Amino acid sequence: MPQPFPRSGSLPACRPGILLLAGFVLVCLSLPAGAQEPATPAQGTTSLTVTLDGAGSPQSMDAALKIVLLMTLISLAPAILILLTSFTRIVIVLGFLRQAIGTQQAPNNQIIIGMALFLTLVVMSPTINKINTEAVQPFMNEEIGQEEAFKLAQGPLKSFMLSQVKEKDVALFLDLTATEIPGSPEDLPMLVVIPSFVLGELKTAFQMGFVLFIPFLIIDMVVASVLMSMGMMMLPPVLISLPFKILLFVLVDGWFLVVKSLVQAFQ
Repeated sequence: MPQPFPRSGSLPACRPGILLLAGFVLVCLSLPAGAQEPATPAQGTTSLTVTLDGAGSPQSMDAALKIVLLMTLISLAPAILILLTSFTRIVIVLGFLRQAIGTQQAPNNQIIIGMALFLTLVVMSPTINKINTEAVQPFMNEEIGQEEAFKLAQGPLKSFMLSQVKEKDVALFLDLTATEIPGSPEDLPMLVVIPSFVLGELKTAFQMGFVLFIPFLIIDMVVASVLMSMGMMMLPPVLISLPFKILLFVLVDGWFLVVKSLVQAFQ
């Protein structure tokens, strides 16, 4: 019977596992003492140390903490964009418009979201400029602290949202949060203002979407009635009405009217 390993005249027969273990022990014993110490960083490498001691004032806040705050804002940017700006209403209305026309992927989602982003920037530019003037620039110039800058930044944003909310929505969330009615709308907490604003935006967006559906729905009904009267019951009415809906939308300059209505609704 063949042996897995050849025998030598001076070594007894042994298993492969014992040979591997013996070789590993010999290698470890042959290493110098300095090789077992943890490796030190190579020359030319740099290290970053973030210290947060005494960060209550802008004088003691270092660049590392500002980077941390910036990364936090970037991570919260989608929630801020959706819940605190006009983005929600604009993107919902544009989605309703595409569905009302009947074009499945024209314009596609990227174009709708991109247009909604730029229209949001147009609508929110006065608020952004006011926040930059009253809160960001004084904080960067070390004239105010971070807590005061945060409170000052809430003012213009809260004023924008309060201009769009409905009284019954505010009353609803005042009851849900068990909050006392303040003396002025500016004293409302953000816990009440933000959900009231989002609820009002959803309602307004669906109302505008319903209005956009009416003319295209009429075209679909007229085309369907004509096809039924002609006996073409097997021909899909959408196939015939789609060119007429696109033609109507182009003739009345629909994109101009929709964008104008969306922007002016916030003014």
